[in-house]
Amino acid sequence: QVPFVESGGGLVQPGESLRLSCAASGTFFSTFYMVGWYRQAAGKGRELIARVSTGGIANYDDSVKGRFTISKDDAKKMLYLEMNNLQPEDTAIYYCNLVPSTSSWGQGTQVTVST
Repeated sequence: QVPFVESGGGLVQPGESLRLSCAASGTFFSTFYMVGWYRQAAGKGRELIARVSTGGIANYDDSVKGRFTISKDDAKKMLYLEMNNLQPEDTAIYYCNLVPSTSSWGQGTQVTVST
């Protein structure tokens, strides 16, 4: 078993939308832990862009605020990221993990925004 399995990425044009999903094993997903989405652009480090607390309060990096929506289903151990009005600067590999992150990362899912 892998701790996280991300899916839903793809190639889209600017202004389009994608919905990412993250399936997490029970060991790495709990109602007691904050979870979030990270992304890593080519040649850049991995950055936290969205997180949701155990109380359901979401926080976003300014770069995605107002465009992305994070949500989770604790019972199903699933995390989601609705991405709207995607821009070329959003091109990256997207990962899910706890916040702070553990050392166990999934493969990520590639999101490419290009004309």
